[in-house]
Amino acid sequence: MKIKRPTSEQIDLIAEQFGLNLELDDIESFKALMEGPIASYERLDELCEPKPEVKYPRNPGYRPNADENPNNAWYYKTLIKGAAHGKLSGKTIAIKDNVCVAGVPMMNGCSVLEGYIPDIDATVVTRILDAGGEIAGKSVCENLCFSGGSHTTAAGPVTNPHNPEYTTGGSSSGSAALVASGGVDMAIGGDQGGSIRMPASWCGVYGLKPTHGLVPYTGAFPIEITLDHLGPITNNVTDCALLLEVIAGDDGMDPRQRNLKVDKYTEALVTDIHELKIGVVSEGFNWEGQSEQDVDTNVRAAASQLEKLGAHVEEVSIPMHKDGIHIWNAIAIEGANSLMIKGNSMGTNWKGYYNTGLLDSFARGRITRADDLSETTKLVMLMGQYMDEQYHGRYYAKAQNLATALKAAYDSAFEKYDLLLMPTQPMKATKIPEKSCSREDYVARALEMVNNTAPFDVTGHPAITIPVGKSKGLPVGMMLIGKSFDESTILRAAYTYEQATVI
Repeated sequence: MKIKRPTSEQIDLIAEQFGLNLELDDIESFKALMEGPIASYERLDELCEPKPEVKYPRNPGYRPNADENPNNAWYYKTLIKGAAHGKLSGKTIAIKDNVCVAGVPMMNGCSVLEGYIPDIDATVVTRILDAGGEIAGKSVCENLCFSGGSHTTAAGPVTNPHNPEYTTGGSSSGSAALVASGGVDMAIGGDQGGSIRMPASWCGVYGLKPTHGLVPYTGAFPIEITLDHLGPITNNVTDCALLLEVIAGDDGMDPRQRNLKVDKYTEALVTDIHELKIGVVSEGFNWEGQSEQDVDTNVRAAASQLEKLGAHVEEVSIPMHKDGIHIWNAIAIEGANSLMIKGNSMGTNWKGYYNTGLLDSFARGRITRADDLSETTKLVMLMGQYMDEQYHGRYYAKAQNLATALKAAYDSAFEKYDLLLMPTQPMKATKIPEKSCSREDYVARALEMVNNTAPFDVTGHPAITIPVGKSKGLPVGMMLIGKSFDESTILRAAYTYEQATVI
């Protein structure tokens, strides 16, 4: 393809944006000098870029009607069979719709991406199929995954299987609803602020955010490289460990992955926690204006149950936990605006696999249909760009520096405790807002629940949500947080609790 040459006027405009004062002769000089680099760009168009192999046949599937989709949790249904034998043989899996499945439409909850069809399988998809799993389709997710509710997706709200008037939580809304309703055995979720754990908690199932980088993100739509996670959502701890065992490990294409420690997670599922020390984090409870007493009570009762099962459980204070949400806000807002918005989902300055087809499709949609983005995404764009222009990345950089202090605060507690414990969210599921609600209510229902979950996206510590009962018909979740790459201890404690309390 022949690259369009810049006009003198375009070069002059770019110069002004950078504060350069160029005379006409300067502009014409630079215009001529650009011919050399342009030749390189034109050569790039003649070369074929490598792509991950698509190994298993499939059809694109179809968009199910309401009769097949009672909670509106499916985006697309399909049937992709993997290897004849493997650890996941006989298991059906839903893939969150921010993850590429070759040949199957992907919208990432956002109408500006509608019509995009990936030509690659994400690494987690290939690993599931290699292990004999059967992919049943793509689950609805929130608009560009920037919501902890289930009302921002362009496909329409995902309803909670326990009460359809209430949210499932997000952004892995469809994944949690499908697992909870029995639509699939397992699902892949994504987590940048709690988006695996929050919907799993509010739907009464298990959701594990692994250590940052343990599961490759290759082939998934990023929000912010330092926050991006993929992980399992399941109905039981055994399936959670099994799916993690299949998808974990280095793929050589994801810069998030370094110094990994992978375990045989299914072998950790023993009912023996007598030597475990668990710290109940005081700051995870009693959030002013958010915490509900019945949630705190249920979680503390579950902590007492762990103590009865043999663990040593005591209160611990980690004051910096309360600042985790503020650190996360700066990283998520400015980082997402830079990578996801201005970088058109891929950005620059990292080694790994760039999905150029996704980048191009999203860029065209974002530029031509910006008004169709969700109110949460618009807020990120406006706030992120304002902070960038006014403060030039200073607060993003400071937040990343403080992230090391936040991690150190948790790691200091881990010198004494094997696990930390708190409510997954301070409150139970909220009602799905009306279509006519104010922008303020729309945003509040999308972001109000992340206080306990988001800090561990910042630090990268693994964390699981465990169902610990219901109140007023709605599930309550307890979160267990572990040391980096110590998913096995988290799963052992979760399994012990599950086996002692399951009816």
